[in-house]
Amino acid sequence: MGERNLRNIFLTGFSYTGKTQVSQIVARRLGWELVDTDDEIEKLAGKPIPEIFAQDGEPHFRELETQALANVGQKSETVISTGGGIIMKDENREIMKKSGVIICLEATPETIYKRLMIDSEKSEDKIVRPLLAGDDPLERIRTLKSSRQLNYYQADWTVRTDQLTPEEVAGELIRGWNYLSRSQRYSISDAETACVVTTATESYPILVGWGLLDSLGQKMKDLGLEGEAYIISDDQVYPHYGNRAKASLENAGFAVDSLVVPHGETSKSIAIAMRIYDFLVLHRAERSHIIIALGGGVIGDLAGFVAATFLRGIPFIQVPTSLMAMVDSSIGGKVAINHPEAKNLIGAFYQPRLVLSDVGTLSTLSKREFTSGWAEVIKHGLIRDADYFSFLEQNVDKLINLDKEATTEAIRRSAIIKANVVSEDEKEAGLRTILNYGHTIAHGLETATTYQQMLHGEAVAIGMMGAARIAERTDLLNSDTVQRQGVLLKKFGLPIAYPGADSHAILRAIELDKKVQGKAVRWVLLNEIGKTTIRKDIPSNSVSDVINELVKHN
Repeated sequence: MGERNLRNIFLTGFSYTGKTQVSQIVARRLGWELVDTDDEIEKLAGKPIPEIFAQDGEPHFRELETQALANVGQKSETVISTGGGIIMKDENREIMKKSGVIICLEATPETIYKRLMIDSEKSEDKIVRPLLAGDDPLERIRTLKSSRQLNYYQADWTVRTDQLTPEEVAGELIRGWNYLSRSQRYSISDAETACVVTTATESYPILVGWGLLDSLGQKMKDLGLEGEAYIISDDQVYPHYGNRAKASLENAGFAVDSLVVPHGETSKSIAIAMRIYDFLVLHRAERSHIIIALGGGVIGDLAGFVAATFLRGIPFIQVPTSLMAMVDSSIGGKVAINHPEAKNLIGAFYQPRLVLSDVGTLSTLSKREFTSGWAEVIKHGLIRDADYFSFLEQNVDKLINLDKEATTEAIRRSAIIKANVVSEDEKEAGLRTILNYGHTIAHGLETATTYQQMLHGEAVAIGMMGAARIAERTDLLNSDTVQRQGVLLKKFGLPIAYPGADSHAILRAIELDKKVQGKAVRWVLLNEIGKTTIRKDIPSNSVSDVINELVKHN
């Protein structure tokens, strides 16, 4: 991997996220040159940007934009404020990746709209701004921002500006640049780096690729980790991949010990956690030592919970080997063990230092385990990205047959969606709740069946169908969309009902679910594919009727 030039900072983001003002503050604090790509475009064209659009058209403007970006990319120690749409062009992204650190300033559409309105009212220029054109400017902002969001996600560092002053944003930006430039620890331009999760407590890369397991030790070393490493795995995964992981770590200079626990959901218990604590005590584990979770979601949750609580927290690495873990449970720092009354009741938010997903490890999954994982993948399209949902519809055959290119792309895109959500909302105070789509009924099903009759993804698929039917009953979702969801789940081989389950036991478990607030269940429901709503006013009879439909005998 070649080193990047980190002596430039490119600011990207939607209009009115604060790029111009923040770039001035950052340049002043660092003592660097300040460049605005719009100014450079006007120099190249010899006329103002509105005239370029009016006389030459947008395609010519975009050509000048790329030329201006390439020119400023030759500089060093420069803060470069870019236009809101510059990130959409592949060539532009490559220029920025090679020439500096990409930092995205984020804000909600509502914040952007508010700032735009304030600026418009203050301005003496009475020309209607393009974003304010039309009957519903807020919806226009939402739509345009959504179309760019996947590319914004690929920045090296993201700063949410909604509640921060420009000075505070500049401070967070410089903190990110310092973090990224410290020993060039990782590079978003590497083919295997899908994205970076950035929360209040941690920032870490998510690597997705084929054959990455053999580079685990070096990737950890690149992050500045060293010393003792403890592999926690299960009796199904370790025989396949334990020795490869151990060899990679030892080749990078780590001392390695391993503990193998029984596979399955029942290992997410206080008894097995105590067994791992005893193992760590026996090996005199210290706060600087590292736990490596090698396995599926159960191992990730279990090992992560132990890492979060042993010595009040030691570093841990997620090496997911199941599809479910790669796209969901390994990302975002939710770690937990189960209580006999409900799933994941005992847990913490504790971020890993690295997520390394070797797509090749999916080849040894059982067909049922592999199929189960597609539920979370489909969920991400349903709640956040209609285009991604369409991609899944168009590539079913390739994906269920583990086509290397299509599967890697699907996992990368799914990881980016999850990473963006948890970066905005680390501890499920708001946006992150949407990731629970289908999970209220799913956790009830799992509890009612004592975690032994179905896999998590199977339960989520059924739960999503239940949530869709509840949304349909409350006139939030049309029947065609409910059918479209069900058709895709079935094409991937996922269940959409579970005949014979105890509906009363499911309802009791739902009452204990983590998503209950003020004794009212927070239901994540769809308005349409890609858009969700949170409701606490769903009638109990509607819920019980839907659950009875899901479990009735054929």
